Amino acid sequence: MLGLMQSHGLMISSILKHAARHHGESQVISRTHENTTHRYSWADVERRSRRLVRAMQAMGLEAGDRVGTLAWNGYRHLEVYYAAPGMKAICHTINPRLHPDDIAYIINHAGDKVLFVDSSFAPLVSAIAGRVADTVKAVVMLAAPDHMPEVTLAPGMKLICYDQMIDGADEDYAWPLFDENTASALCYTSGTTGRPKGVLYSHRSTILHAYATALPDVLDIRASSRVLPVVPMFHVNAWGIPYAAALTGASLVLPGRHLDGASMAMLLNDEQVTFTCGVPTVWLGLLQHLRSSGQKLSTVKRIMTGGSAAPPLLIEAFRDEFGVAVEHGWGMTELSPVGTYNAPKPKQSELSKDEAAQHMLKQGRVLPGIDMKIVDGSGKELPWDGVAFGDLLVRGPWVASAYFGDQPGSACDADGWFATGDVATIDPDGFMEITDRSKDVIKSGGEWISSITLENIAVSHPDVAEAAVIAAVHPKWDERPLLLVVPAPGKSVDPAAVMALYEGKVAKWWLPDEVVVVPELPHTATGKLLKSSLRTQYREHYIKK
Repeated sequence: MLGLMQSHGLMISSILKHAARHHGESQVISRTHENTTHRYSWADVERRSRRLVRAMQAMGLEAGDRVGTLAWNGYRHLEVYYAAPGMKAICHTINPRLHPDDIAYIINHAGDKVLFVDSSFAPLVSAIAGRVADTVKAVVMLAAPDHMPEVTLAPGMKLICYDQMIDGADEDYAWPLFDENTASALCYTSGTTGRPKGVLYSHRSTILHAYATALPDVLDIRASSRVLPVVPMFHVNAWGIPYAAALTGASLVLPGRHLDGASMAMLLNDEQVTFTCGVPTVWLGLLQHLRSSGQKLSTVKRIMTGGSAAPPLLIEAFRDEFGVAVEHGWGMTELSPVGTYNAPKPKQSELSKDEAAQHMLKQGRVLPGIDMKIVDGSGKELPWDGVAFGDLLVRGPWVASAYFGDQPGSACDADGWFATGDVATIDPDGFMEITDRSKDVIKSGGEWISSITLENIAVSHPDVAEAAVIAAVHPKWDERPLLLVVPAPGKSVDPAAVMALYEGKVAKWWLPDEVVVVPELPHTATGKLLKSSLRTQYREHYIKK
């Protein structure tokens, strides 16, 4: 027997309509390329998004068409976020930090018919235009007429000014209802182990993810919140913040392209931000600026960090010096992206200050609606004892079942479990901690060593700005950890002093065999350490000595 409830599809447009009607006065604030501040409301976002639909329809875009974006966090980009899926098209956010070859590949693989481009990326578009001309028919510059940049397009490509296009469009569009499983957005992985792969989200998965992330035990976003996503809108939909903010009616602050410590401190304080989120490197830059300038954060209560493990010194410094909680989350493109969040249970209130700081290094509890487990090499499920670590698997309604262009279900096993590529432990309270990527874990004498644990200890040294631990081939133990460190600005690193930090913190056989001081470390387009490059360079370090 079926229930007797109304069947209304979960539409992305529904949360925008809700924000416009019930929180129409809540602000959406953007820093622009011209270093000005643009302000309007959720009611304005909804109205202009309807105008954008009419403009896109006039361009010939239809349901199922891919609409590419190369843009920072700004109000025009936000309008594309809602207009494209609202008309059954697909918003395809493209990471401009990728290599131009990968960007051209992604655009062609996705089949983007139009690109919405921030003016700062005009040179990039000019460079790849000839390689994407078979699919892209128009480039819309997200700018006013008097700020249109110079851009060279391929023959047959139209160049359109966004503001002129919007100003000339009607706003009589009515948001339709359709199958909630209709594709809504497309985001490609960073492609560190091959070509980038597309993850195709649906209206249903996006709405469910927004509901889950807004919960009190996750991001705790509410109408009174003022939220600033530092994580770019081209990186996994800014971790879903543009949707969760509309869902709850929160005010949304979009920082544009300037993410340095001084710019972030000014924006956080000027706009009275209460919650912000981004990768650890951003918060390290903010911390350095706050310390050097003597500034405080007047309204920020919480920072969500993800993308890579936050060093303990970051968590402790914001807590002790500025009264701001730094909270870990974890996810990936294939999870829409948030999968876990480190929100405390009642028993965590009994932890000492040092124990609580250590506990906050974990990536947290799984969000309601999805499930996770860890397995050994044979696929046997491992216990949640906080000690055993194995491959992390997830499943749920906002977890990918396949990559764009592949057969449904092809990315999962027969029971629907998706292999994340992470190695983790899960403690008896359900708190998960990433110990490594499966390709980065160090297997020494048949035993596993966590590179992330060793890196977190190394960066606690005041003279170390960044650290990476890789597995280097060893003639006796198969692999041994090699520690690479970058000195902090104006500092020099004493390898012996760094090694002394490990005493009493890890087993002796975990200790790196050597510390190598390097001027810099390579990173991916999303700011993560590019360990594949380090392994290529240092894999035979011990056997060449």
